[in-house]
Parts: sequence; structure tokens; C-alpha cells
Amino acid sequence: MDFNFLSPVSELVLAHNALYSTQVLGRKLKIHSEQHGIPDLDDVNIAIIGVLENRNDVNYIGEDFSLDEIRKSFYGLFPGSWNTVIADLGDIAKGERVEDTYFALKDAISILIKKKIIPIILGGTQDLTYANYRAYDNAIPMVNIVNVDAKFNLGDSTKPIKNNSFVGKIILDEPYNLFNYATIGCQTYFNSQEEIDLMESLYFEYYRLGQISKDISVVEPVLRDANIVSIDLSAVKGSEVSLRQKFSPNGLDGKEICAVARYAGISNKVSSFGIYEYRPSKDDEITCMLVSQMLWYFIEGVNFRVKDDDFSDEKSYQKFITLVDGQELVFYKSNKTGRWWIEIPFLAEVNNKLKRHTLLPCMHQDYLDACSNIVPDRWYKAFQKNSI
Repeated sequence: MDFNFLSPVSELVLAHNALYSTQVLGRKLKIHSEQHGIPDLDDVNIAIIGVLENRNDVNYIGEDFSLDEIRKSFYGLFPGSWNTVIADLGDIAKGERVEDTYFALKDAISILIKKKIIPIILGGTQDLTYANYRAYDNAIPMVNIVNVDAKFNLGDSTKPIKNNSFVGKIILDEPYNLFNYATIGCQTYFNSQEEIDLMESLYFEYYRLGQISKDISVVEPVLRDANIVSIDLSAVKGSEVSLRQKFSPNGLDGKEICAVARYAGISNKVSSFGIYEYRPSKDDEITCMLVSQMLWYFIEGVNFRVKDDDFSDEKSYQKFITLVDGQELVFYKSNKTGRWWIEIPFLAEVNNKLKRHTLLPCMHQDYLDACSNIVPDRWYKAFQKNSI
């Protein structure tokens, strides 16, 4: 397997790791080192890749950065009662051009998802999500992306890609593989009315910070439906992170961002997970520990995945039928987990890329709303997207 563009984990981190207890994560990982090379991936479930690319930052000033401090924090955590095998494959350094870095990351992710290994990407600027998305071109027919961010990052697709405008390129570049884009934790005053209108016109989803602070569980269905989860650390409020990482006094707190990471982990569909916009500073420890705990909770979630979305066995689910404005809505509830789905029958009849999107994750509240003659918002947007 050709990963020659990956540089090994630094000797400094490995020396630090050797001082830890044998029970910590760092002593249980398969690590790409100078001495031993790329580890064998045959039994690996999750692979960590650092990407040292930040040249598309709108505020780029020519500086380099390292992920060593994050690795030190992460390696020092104790694992849960896990059965997953985790590898740290080291870093993708900056290519001669940003496009070279994109190509290397796309190639690495393509290889990993074909081997059913979940890549965790540590960046670097969030425009790397574009390379992550392109890795799915030959993997699955349509892709759902969830962006945890204060901003939509739609931008102007006619201009060069930047870390605050990569989504427009995802939407408009061929091949067109994007089915749904959702933003979690957005703050209205950071997004223009034109971008809000565009999100509405494309029937994309967004969950405002206030909604999430009131009830974090509202984001579980959209994360259950995601293939790619991309987290911008600027979504975290300033009091939770170190000096250079501070973006806004408002944002997700540490518990909320870790809950989002765990929801992403327990989703059976999430097959790549990225944390971006890390900016080291002198008081770096708190950000590194937060990122480490986000990683921990994502891996914890992966370990608790339950295959509950196979509805071929009638004993594994309950079926509920409601009538809303003359439209029959069919809900399914898993007997294993209690999670809910809503059927989108018109997609099942379409012989195209959308055929796989016949069951949409939802909440119990959506069923209760339907019983009160209220059309669930996620169902309505999926219906409208099919009609465009």
C-alpha cells in the first residue's frame, strides 16, 4: 500500500509516549515511525492522519505548525472498553502546491474507506474537507456532509477556494455527488442574508447554536445520516480554548462539542471525521486536550455502533403510519436502539443516484408532530430536493 507521502510521527512524540503508563492509548496504537515504517493495516478500524496544510487560510501569514502537542495529549488518555484497532499514520506535509496536498489526502482517504477503515483527519484549514469529499467520487453514489461551524462557508465558487468558502466548490464542481449539506452550531450574525437564503433555496439544513444549547439531541439524526463530518474549532466558544484559537464569546462548550463527536461516532454511516482550524499558541494545552477528548468521544461512539437500520427483518422494528395533509408518512422505530426513521417512498421509485436515500433518520418528536398534522422539517426538505 503506497503511503509514501506520509511522514512519520515525530521522535519527540514517541519519546514522550514511552514515558506513559502501558495502559494509555499511545501505548496501544499502531504508529507510523521512522524506525518501523507504516504499520500493517489489515486489522485496523480507525486511522489518524495529520495534514499540515494551511495556505488557503484567508489570514495566512506564511507560518507552519505541528500536531505534536495534540498527539501528546491524545496518547496520554486512557481508552474505554474498546474493541477497535487504531493507527496513527503520521502527517501529510504541505505539497509544492495546495492542490498537491489535496491529491495526497484524497488518495489516502480513498484507500482507507475502501478498506473499511475510518480516517480521522487533523488539520489544517477546513478547505481540506473538499479533498475529503472528492475521495468519495468512486465510493458511493451520493454524499451527505455535516459541517460543525459558526459559518456556512458557502462563499463564491467562482473565486479560488479558501477555508471560509469551500462549500460552494463542493456544490458546483463535477461530478455532482452532494445530496445534503448541514451546518451545526451556526451563528446568524456570522452569515450573510444571501448565504442564509441560498441554504434555504437548496433545502440544506442548519442548526443554530441556540437550538443545540436547548437540546443537543436535535443534531443526532442529521449526524446519523452523514458520511463526512467536518468540525471547525471556531465553533467552540472562546472560553474553552487557548489564546490563538479564540473566535467568539459564543459557541459550543466542551461538553457539547464532545457530544457531537460521539453522535458522529455512533452513526453507522459516518466513514470519515475531521477536526480543522487548529492554531497552536503558547498557552496551547487546553485546545490540545479538548481536541484529544473530541477524538476520544468519536472513537467511543464507533465502539458502540449498533446495526439497527436493516429493516428486512420485521421483528427488528416497529412500523407506524400517519396521515398529514393527505400524505401518508411511514415511520420505523428500531427495537434495538429506539432510534427512528421516516420513509421517503418517492425516492425509492426513482432509478438514479437518490435511490439509496429511501429512509431518513428522524426523532420521536417528528412522529409526534406528524400525529398532530405537522410535516417533519427533514422530510419536507428531502422531498423538495428531489423536486428541484
